[in-house]
Amino acid sequence: MSNFWTSDPTTDRDSTESLMQYIQSLNPETIAHLSRPASSETIRMMERNIVGMLGVLPSDHFDVSITTNREHLGRLLASAMMSGYFLRNAEQRMGFEQSLQNWSSGLSDEANPTE
Repeated sequence: MSNFWTSDPTTDRDSTESLMQYIQSLNPETIAHLSRPASSETIRMMERNIVGMLGVLPSDHFDVSITTNREHLGRLLASAMMSGYFLRNAEQRMGFEQSLQNWSSGLSDEANPTE
């Protein structure tokens, strides 16, 4: 039995293949919409994440080139996409929590009007 803390490699592989098939089935407009972060902060975090995956040598002092094969490039892309989805979900959750906080403070203000 697989749960959050233990994983079955066969199930993980099947999930990854299903996810890749799903992503490949999406039309370009949907991918563009899902890929568009709502804030510049999220964009900066994604850039830092990708730079961290590729390496952080300053381009003004080093001529960096990266060579890989198709499979590893696909894994890198999948990792970047999953990081992006995570950040986007965190961004949305933060917005929901802020809205809920504003809403609940508005309710308490209505219940306790100041004179």
